[in-house]
Amino acid sequence: MTRRPTIIDVARLAGVSKATAARVVNGDQTLVRPATRERVLQAAAQLGYERNAVASSLRTDQTKLVALSIPDITNPFWPEVARGVQDGLEQLGYAVVTVNTDWKADREQYYLRLVRRNRFDGLIINPATVSNDTLKNLHIPVVILGSGTYYPDFDSVGSATRDAVADSLAYLYELGHRRIGLCAGRSRTNTERLRYDGYITFHAQHKLPLDNNLIIETEFSEQAGYDAMLRLLHSDRPPSAVFAANDILAIGALRAAQAMGCRVPEDVSIMGMDDIYAASITSPALTTVVKPKYDIGRQAAELLITRMTDTETHPPRHLQLACQLVTRGSTAIYNSPR
Repeated sequence: MTRRPTIIDVARLAGVSKATAARVVNGDQTLVRPATRERVLQAAAQLGYERNAVASSLRTDQTKLVALSIPDITNPFWPEVARGVQDGLEQLGYAVVTVNTDWKADREQYYLRLVRRNRFDGLIINPATVSNDTLKNLHIPVVILGSGTYYPDFDSVGSATRDAVADSLAYLYELGHRRIGLCAGRSRTNTERLRYDGYITFHAQHKLPLDNNLIIETEFSEQAGYDAMLRLLHSDRPPSAVFAANDILAIGALRAAQAMGCRVPEDVSIMGMDDIYAASITSPALTTVVKPKYDIGRQAAELLITRMTDTETHPPRHLQLACQLVTRGSTAIYNSPR
């Protein structure tokens, strides 16, 4: 195995001192003539030399590493968020390490220890079970993905889910639907039930009778959406429309309705939330709510950069980005049974 080139090798090839070579490869523009700088860079490229980031971090107390912690890497919602985070941070030379907690407390704690042990400069997290105080004890800048309601000491970026739920139910109401089923994902943290609460509030505002048989709280998976839809359609008085907490659940519901011979949207309307790519290519395509996934990630990156680079202390910011309803073929005007 060939020996890894060192800064001494670069200096020797460029004909300069070790201090000069180190100054150039570390990006210091001062006290080095352009011709000398170019010679050092050419020598480094020729040898395949890479700066020792570990040694550099000991001098600067910066690793240029940021962790992105998400709860479900299989959910198509997260890649766009991650891309926004990466685009926002890479422009300043930060590398993003993405970790997946699977909604499990032990995995989340393991990765938090990794962040602390490896001296990450910052963390962007959609919390599974971690508390506000635990994140404070990391002693690094943290940005929350979500509403941030239970994390008052940190900046947060999320979507205006409460408004989106109200708009979605109002849309179905305007189509004439009065028996609207809710396929709500079960909260793993037992802290926020925005879709469920929005559903209850909507019924109260419109003086609609609340039928608990139309509410199913389940896991966030396609199979769970399928099973929930079967339960709804087998009830004594099935809904004429179903609002699912996300598109994965809605796609499962669509499959179940079609398996039972129900026409969508003629017999039952179905809509979801998130606008993942698959929602646009189902048959029929799903009516859903567009969440600004990339912008959420990009805004989170910008907030974290500010915390990592600004020496002044600012009150936490809690951003809720607007969502947009997009109508497709899975919803239609209610036709009462003849």
